[in-house]
Amino acid sequence: MEQTARRGPLQWTVLVPIMAMVVLVVTWASHEHPAVLVTISAFLVGAIFAAVHHAEVVALRVGEPFGSLILAVAVTVIEVGLIVMLMVGGGPNAATYARDTVFAAVMITLNGIVGLSLLFGALRHRTVSFNASGSGSALATVVALAGVCLILPRFTVSEEGPRYSAAQLAFAAVASLVLYGAFVFTQTVRHRDFFLPVLPEKADPDTPVPEDRHAEPPSVREAWLSLALLLAALVSVVGLAKLLAPTIESSIGVLGLPYAMVGVVIALLVLAPESLAALNNARRDRVQICLNLAYGSAMASIGLTIPVIAIAIIWLPGPLALGLEPMQIVLLTISVIVSTLTLAQGRAVALQGVVHLVLLGTFIFLSAVP
Repeated sequence: MEQTARRGPLQWTVLVPIMAMVVLVVTWASHEHPAVLVTISAFLVGAIFAAVHHAEVVALRVGEPFGSLILAVAVTVIEVGLIVMLMVGGGPNAATYARDTVFAAVMITLNGIVGLSLLFGALRHRTVSFNASGSGSALATVVALAGVCLILPRFTVSEEGPRYSAAQLAFAAVASLVLYGAFVFTQTVRHRDFFLPVLPEKADPDTPVPEDRHAEPPSVREAWLSLALLLAALVSVVGLAKLLAPTIESSIGVLGLPYAMVGVVIALLVLAPESLAALNNARRDRVQICLNLAYGSAMASIGLTIPVIAIAIIWLPGPLALGLEPMQIVLLTISVIVSTLTLAQGRAVALQGVVHLVLLGTFIFLSAVP
């Protein structure tokens, strides 16, 4: 992490999350006026940048890989809240909202965050290095979660359509928690060294792994303050995004685009803090941290969302369709194959970043024009 000067209580990163929360509360009941929507958009962007700052402060205090884990889990927990709130509203598309949003989050993390990090890091440092063992195990967990929760419901026959029965959904929820818990234990306890930054390819083997030598760890008080402000910023991001969702939905309807595009747009907004944090780490040649963020977010998007939705569906109206459409399955399969090839050698060049970004562009385009 870069050195950040100690500032007073009027620092913008302190004020923006608080003011964003105020805007969220004040505009919750009424936010149709164009000027109000512009204000909401401005504070949404500000809250995103503030979230990145406070996530880095917390990560600097607790160290890696815990810092990446905190941001991934925090964003995903609030993303679950957003999905549940939108599903409560019902409507003809509520059954597939969780699937579309989770799948969008997985595609954005596997191809967007990874692609931007590899491209940005390689353009700056020619090649980037990472631990193939740690990143490979993370990708394997993501693939297993996606297979159990998003692909198999398309092929089961207990329920009509791409849905699990109650017993199948309960099993998928338990399996998700087991996979996610096992990975977190591996990442933070058993093989923590697999997820720490590695030396650049041409570096002297006796050179220690570069750490943030110019950044003093924040005090415990500062870390707790940043954690609270991080949560406030993330709540603001998701809440303000929800307020903008009707405008996004109506705009998408006017443009004649599929409803699934709402999930894509919301996922892009919710994952913006992690994307910016990954770019900051790529600039410092810490691509391993970028991969931790990307795969950790994809994992948490499935492994935490599905169990909560499995419980919430007891009270939510209507069915829950989790099975991906055939085109989505093909896109996910291609992304997994490309990701496997990317991680195989533990280093990458700019081309691999371009390949992932083209896959992300393909996903977004085909979501708009299926």
